Amino acid sequence: MRYVRYSTSDSVGYGRLDGDAVIPLATDFLVSTEETSDRFPLEEVELLAPVLPPNILAIGLNYRAHAKETNAEYPKAPVLFIKANTSVIGPGERIVLPKLAPDEVDYEAELAVVIGKAARNVSPEDALDYVFGYTCANDVSARDAQLRIDKQWARGKSFDTFCPLGPWIETDFDPANATVICRLNGKVMQDSNTSDLIFSAPELISYLSHCMTILPGTVIITGTPGGVGFTRKPPVFLRPGDTVEIEIGGVGVLTNPVV
Repeated sequence: MRYVRYSTSDSVGYGRLDGDAVIPLATDFLVSTEETSDRFPLEEVELLAPVLPPNILAIGLNYRAHAKETNAEYPKAPVLFIKANTSVIGPGERIVLPKLAPDEVDYEAELAVVIGKAARNVSPEDALDYVFGYTCANDVSARDAQLRIDKQWARGKSFDTFCPLGPWIETDFDPANATVICRLNGKVMQDSNTSDLIFSAPELISYLSHCMTILPGTVIITGTPGGVGFTRKPPVFLRPGDTVEIEIGGVGVLTNPVV
């Protein structure tokens, strides 16, 4: 099933996508998926970021091809960083190049895992029982801030609008074998599969749950494949007027313009 967060002319709510319509839920889908008797045509609502996460747990260097293109050794454990949850935007919203670091902003297509119930010290075998569903993410990154100025990742990954999510949450999905694609102005820049992950989704959930309690609604973005802009020759960075599409096979396509 596909669940959305949406707005109408007078309200914001959660719903289930049913063909070309949204069936509103009685409450947040993390609390209950009980449906109401209402029905909104899809063209009459605006899809928002499907979840407002209490935390965004992000994983670096988690695709073999991406590690190779950055001349990095495969990590022995997941490389965790945290993005500010104020960086979240939804489908169709604008990625804004920040005034402090506008010149080297990069795209990163990623599979996002949405946690459905609190997870603490869970095993890899049980980890997927704690997942509500999956969505598309773009781990937008200011490379100059990340790699040269700050030499750590928090600021360069956390500018406002730097975490597009959407367009919905898919619950019927296999995270072990899904295509991950990024298109920039229609041109394919990243084309991979989650089978190239160094640490799988269950391994990530288990590992993180042994570090901290993972709260319901937390988004885990699982890493980006090869093909990012800063490793290209010449480098490719986002510019005003660009359009970025993130496609996860079996989930959907997340599209955002750049300003």
